[in-house]
Amino acid sequence: MLTALMSGKALTVSELAEEAGVTIQTASSHLSKLHSGGLLRPRKQGRHKYFALAGEDVAHVLEGLMGLAAGSGHLRTRTGPKDAKLRQARVCYNHLAGDMGIQMFDSLIARTHLSFDGKDLKLTDSGFAFAYYLGIDVGALHSARTPLCRECLDWSERRSHLAGSLGRAFLSRFEELSWAKRDRKTRIVTFSRPGAEAFHERFPAN
Repeated sequence: MLTALMSGKALTVSELAEEAGVTIQTASSHLSKLHSGGLLRPRKQGRHKYFALAGEDVAHVLEGLMGLAAGSGHLRTRTGPKDAKLRQARVCYNHLAGDMGIQMFDSLIARTHLSFDGKDLKLTDSGFAFAYYLGIDVGALHSARTPLCRECLDWSERRSHLAGSLGRAFLSRFEELSWAKRDRKTRIVTFSRPGAEAFHERFPAN
């Protein structure tokens, strides 16, 4: 159920029960415990009650746990052609993950748009200019509760992709530019051919 919420979309008890393959009563019991543990944020709209992850910190932990499960051979996956697409590009709560997310992160580091200040990931002056060139208002992002830049360990490749408010802004901008579109049901992010070309031009592989 937590994995289903990694898309960033809030789901009802019945939808989460269907995802987990359990009864609504069983799902409700688990959701109550997850809420008590601070992992979920419930919200009510009309007659329906929706559940979402409590925040990006929870998504960050889940991505790490999926990496651990994959390494141990215990990750539950849905077999089929969608698996390759999930590894190529997917949503990790609200930012880009998968091969393309890793390529973006590595490219930003290689071109010194991102750098490490001790353990902290920082956006450099050139990175600020680069983001502004893409149409991202970095100044507005500083006011968000979420850190501007944050590493997130990608479960499929065990390498970093970019989280934080900047990671979210990049993915949103890709959608605004019609480079990419996310599938709310599977978390797959599909790039159009022109979008993929534009992405690889601006975030070249090392």
